[in-house]
Amino acid sequence: MAQPKIFKLDLEVRFRDVDAMGHVNNAVYFTYFENGRVGFFNPDEGPNRVPEFGFILAHVSCDFIRPVMMGDRISLEMWVKQIGKKSFTFHYQIVGRNDGASVFATGESAQVCFDYTQNRSIPVSGSLKSFLSQYLILS
Repeated sequence: MAQPKIFKLDLEVRFRDVDAMGHVNNAVYFTYFENGRVGFFNPDEGPNRVPEFGFILAHVSCDFIRPVMMGDRISLEMWVKQIGKKSFTFHYQIVGRNDGASVFATGESAQVCFDYTQNRSIPVSGSLKSFLSQYLILS
């Protein structure tokens, strides 16, 4: 079996991300995770393309380890933690871009495969499971 992949996306800390305390506001981390999901499923598309996701976000969490400040060069690393019958879980790490050992935050999200026309959950398709399996790292 091939070595699991880790998806990596360089993030830019924008002025608008920083709050009055001088660090990235807690809500922005969830936007960083969202940017990761968009990039994960659309790596060759531009950042303004709205992807057609076949899932809904059921849960998201973040553990803040150390603050990200304006000027920090950061990256998002993400991988698949679990694939279920109708859902899958991502794990996220926001790390120093040049030093992956410097962890600023970690998080997880659970996605449920969803048929928007029938308004109901559906099983993870074989093709999606195959794609996700490339990034599956059991912990």
